[in-house]
Amino acid sequence: MSNSRMLAWAQADVFAERRYEGNPLAIFADATGLSTEQMQSLARETNLSETTFILPAPPEDELQNGVRVRIFTVEEELPFAGHPTLGTASWIREHLPHFAHAEEVKLKLDAGIIPVRFRTSALEEEGIHGEMRQRDPEFGAVLARESLRNACGLAADDLHTLLQPQVVSTGLPFCILPLVSVEALQRMCVNHSALKELLTGTGAKFVYAIADAGEGKWRARMPFNGSDDPATGSAAGCCISYLVKHGAVASGQAVVIHQGQEVHRPSQLHVRASLHDGKVNDVYVAGCTVFVATGRFTHP
Repeated sequence: MSNSRMLAWAQADVFAERRYEGNPLAIFADATGLSTEQMQSLARETNLSETTFILPAPPEDELQNGVRVRIFTVEEELPFAGHPTLGTASWIREHLPHFAHAEEVKLKLDAGIIPVRFRTSALEEEGIHGEMRQRDPEFGAVLARESLRNACGLAADDLHTLLQPQVVSTGLPFCILPLVSVEALQRMCVNHSALKELLTGTGAKFVYAIADAGEGKWRARMPFNGSDDPATGSAAGCCISYLVKHGAVASGQAVVIHQGQEVHRPSQLHVRASLHDGKVNDVYVAGCTVFVATGRFTHP
């Protein structure tokens, strides 16, 4: 043990208004020399929905070109994910001297360069407030309501009558599933094998179910690994893109997505997007990151 390399590790709660809410994230500060297999092993060990690995470069390079970061679930590497992007950029701003008090931190992800901008946090906020600009959305397949209803354990009148389920991607594809009410959202019970078969060939692996909660608020659920994901920043970007595209939210209007109540991890995702000449762009997803733990892992 004394000869083992130790890896600095931190844990943050992302899209959280206070500690022990939002979506937990594990961050490894220096993954230099780690293989893909070793990163995957560490991600399984943290057993969180995502774990990120920072691959440091000279400060001047990181300031100009961005910080290289890789993202893993317990099962695979992802090209992009929302809460790991926001949380890791917030950690970089808080802990790397050359990014201290920076207005923007850029991450070099497999999906491309994603900028995260920061503002001064309000007095009542525990954490760091950041806003990421996601890639312009790509709109994919429109799915049959009836097949999704069956796979998600919903009644026929639970599905929205005007907004159809559709696959959308701002770096990671999701099937956006609009429901008629928050009550329907709470009743949803997904058959994961049926949903996986239904989504085969669409590019999406997950469904992001949403319902209008009124007054500029939406509720969302994302079934994941036999439970619910507390906060899904990548899906939130897809969601606001979909809502603006189909006229359910006005171009440029800021709305709040509430997620995670079903798993006792309430989360707030602040989103907006614009519509110009029929195309959605300027997709922004924002929230707070609260740091909750630090420690060291032995080298795998």
